[in-house]
Amino acid sequence: MSADRTQMLRIATPEGVAFSFRLASPLLRLGALIVDFAAVLAAWSMVGVVIRLLGLVAEDLAQAVNIIGFFVFSQGYRIIGEWRWRGQTVGKRLLHLRVVDEQGLQLTFTQVVLRNLLRFVDFLPLAYGVGGIAALVSRRGQRLGDLAAGTIVIWEPVAPQPDFTTLRGDKYNSLRAHPPVVARLRQAAGPAEARAAWQALARRDELEEAARVALFATLADHFKSLTPIPTDATEGVADEQFVRNVVDVLFLTRG
Repeated sequence: MSADRTQMLRIATPEGVAFSFRLASPLLRLGALIVDFAAVLAAWSMVGVVIRLLGLVAEDLAQAVNIIGFFVFSQGYRIIGEWRWRGQTVGKRLLHLRVVDEQGLQLTFTQVVLRNLLRFVDFLPLAYGVGGIAALVSRRGQRLGDLAAGTIVIWEPVAPQPDFTTLRGDKYNSLRAHPPVVARLRQAAGPAEARAAWQALARRDELEEAARVALFATLADHFKSLTPIPTDATEGVADEQFVRNVVDVLFLTRG
């Protein structure tokens, strides 16, 4: 599996919503591993100065501290990074990789700890021999740590900036007839909500029909809850078109 030939994995959540993930290729995972290893070495080199000073007094103690300390530091770096950054470390962020639950559920701290503590087994006998073979054999590219923790590593390519002129379409925007409503929407809708709306429109063709309908129904209900909207602005307007109208007034016709 090469970096430009990633497998697609489709997961259906218990709520009946289907997601498609791009499994990270071994080449991308290796690149992230190298970046993370370099980051750990760079940070540990500063601690090494103190350990070398300790070695002048007690050489055996310094060696023990160096071995145990490096293990704890490297594992702590990965565990804290993947937990605080929702499945990412520095290397994974740079290469747009993320650790997620294999069933589409929220990643738990126990999963993060387990997949990282078993890394030493995957490393055997040398240079991730066991883990590499397991990832190649596994249908989802999982090393032993991933199999035990129930996690997968996915690739999240940077989404291109959507062309808002194509999102607008030719249909009449009923919200433009109500400037006070538009003003309240702009005040109430935060950047994350607005971004989620245009991303949903930009990627609408990637969704299954049922998931697409459910998604735009949820988004439409959310924006309608932000401010009272006159009936004539929503009557006969499909949820997806309403979200499109919201994106229009939030981005395209502002000022």
